[in-house]
Amino acid sequence: MKRREFLKAGAVVVMGTAAAASGVAEIAAAEPQLHTLDPHQAETLLKMTRRIFPHRRIDDGPYWSVVRDIDSAAKSDAGVAKLVREGIAMLDAGGRRFVEMAEAEQTAALKRIENSAFFQKIRTIELQTFYSDPAVWKVIGYQGPAYKFGGYIKRGFDDLAWLPDPPESASPKPA
Repeated sequence: MKRREFLKAGAVVVMGTAAAASGVAEIAAAEPQLHTLDPHQAETLLKMTRRIFPHRRIDDGPYWSVVRDIDSAAKSDAGVAKLVREGIAMLDAGGRRFVEMAEAEQTAALKRIENSAFFQKIRTIELQTFYSDPAVWKVIGYQGPAYKFGGYIKRGFDDLAWLPDPPESASPKPA
């Protein structure tokens, strides 16, 4: 193998590894599962969901789950599909596409439309999907629902290590 061929092969391996580590492979796997959204709409919604509930330590996987749920809602309801089309057009109306804007510009654009039906629909779907994902729970430190362990009185109620214990007089005795 010549030096040039070795360098080309090495570059391909490095790029493939970097893509897999950054979640690009997950993105590529997610897009073909979409039925209603085109790639631009999907990418716009991905960026939008990352701006609405930003978590730097969470990769794109859970955010793509939100986009897939939006796609499912648009597939089953023509009104949602129209809302998404019009909302993305509204975000792209400033002369530049939403996905090309810097994070601060994206946040400002979302603040301008935060009272719209489009924003509220996306936010609602994201709340339901994103924060129901056990992978997200693990990153943000949520232990999951406590009902199967007897509720929060028996699990998690008194886990506040960062606050001092209240005096006995502050809490009534359980019945």
